[in-house]
Amino acid sequence: MKSRIVEAKWAAIFIATMLVWMLLEKLTGLHSTHIDKQQYLTMLFAVPAILVYVLALRDKKRSYYNGQMTYVQGLVSGVIITAIVTILSPLSQWVISYVITPEYFPNVIAYSLKTGYFKTLEEAQAYFSYRNFAIQSIVWSLGMGIATSAVVAIFVRSKKKS
Repeated sequence: MKSRIVEAKWAAIFIATMLVWMLLEKLTGLHSTHIDKQQYLTMLFAVPAILVYVLALRDKKRSYYNGQMTYVQGLVSGVIITAIVTILSPLSQWVISYVITPEYFPNVIAYSLKTGYFKTLEEAQAYFSYRNFAIQSIVWSLGMGIATSAVVAIFVRSKKKS
């Protein structure tokens, strides 16, 4: 279990990064005044998310594998980070939804009705709810985490010496 301390540390860093990102979105008005831009600008979180995985796998390579890490070792490490983040994602989503930005759901529901994205209040409320976002966070964190781990491990692995 001691061998997984690096992954636990980087999962915590990833979650903290995500929470700070959500706070920044709120502070810049993306959850209120500029809600029309939020769906596009939130995708920029991919940059710090990938950076965290790169730093995590580099840390694992340096501190645990003495600078020599195979693709599979990197992939496994990334998947473990992903598993931790995924398990904690409903809690992270709860913090986002009820602590950081409780006004987001009412604001986005109103915006989605105003723009015609949803035709009824019931449809909008069903989609923009903690329950639905908690489920989405599980699916997205698992899928994107595994995909990111698979790609990042290619670049962080040690090159074979000829």
